[in-house]
Amino acid sequence: MSNIHIENLNVWFGEHEERVDAVKGATFDVPSGASFGLVGESGSGKSTILRAMVGLVPTWSGNMSVGELELGKKRPKAFYKDVQMVFQDPYASLHPRHSVDQMLGETLSLHGFKDIDNRIMQLLDDVGLGPAFRFRYPHQLSGGQRQRVAIARALAPKPTVILLDEPTSALDVSVQAEVLNLLADLREEHKLTYLMVSHNLAVVAHMCDATAVMKNGEIVEVMTVEDMRAMKPKHPYTKHLLDSSFGYRPDAEQSA
Repeated sequence: MSNIHIENLNVWFGEHEERVDAVKGATFDVPSGASFGLVGESGSGKSTILRAMVGLVPTWSGNMSVGELELGKKRPKAFYKDVQMVFQDPYASLHPRHSVDQMLGETLSLHGFKDIDNRIMQLLDDVGLGPAFRFRYPHQLSGGQRQRVAIARALAPKPTVILLDEPTSALDVSVQAEVLNLLADLREEHKLTYLMVSHNLAVVAHMCDATAVMKNGEIVEVMTVEDMRAMKPKHPYTKHLLDSSFGYRPDAEQSA
């Protein structure tokens, strides 16, 4: 297992008068084996943090580390074995002309695994897909099945950290809970550390131990899930998100 440390992270796009500061001074820690959420409305900078971590956004300053590894402008190969990411849209994240077998096999081969055949079968079993899905293509799978394949691909190199970027928001409501429960089970079974982005506090309350609330690129509050469920925010913006997500205000009963 690995912990995540983010300190005074700034991420921006463009230069000079065209510069846009997407993340400003973000600081938080995720203990090994924990699940930590980043919540906020669209454009708040939460997904940008994940992209900066995996090296998809090169314009950043501050300190980021995973385990003992301090992250610089380039990531060593070992980083991509230890840290994997599951993207929001399972329709876009899987190669349309590659079968499930090809996608998992290529990932395993890239990371130096030898017993690829048995490993593919184990991965499919881990995510609740049987051997019948091994040689199917993305267009032959439902949205939930595609996201299970994406999760299997993330599990393939045996990471200790998985970054989850709105992993269920593109799915039908009927299968969202199934995928979230799968992710929760996998974290416990494989001793994983999660950093999860969501705009939905109900999802975060189900999945995470604590969460950072973001607004306009800044973290306005870090709160435990216990405080979230008890509706005890310290910042007005967090209160707004809680009211929007759960549709319940304790003060409404008292004033009624």
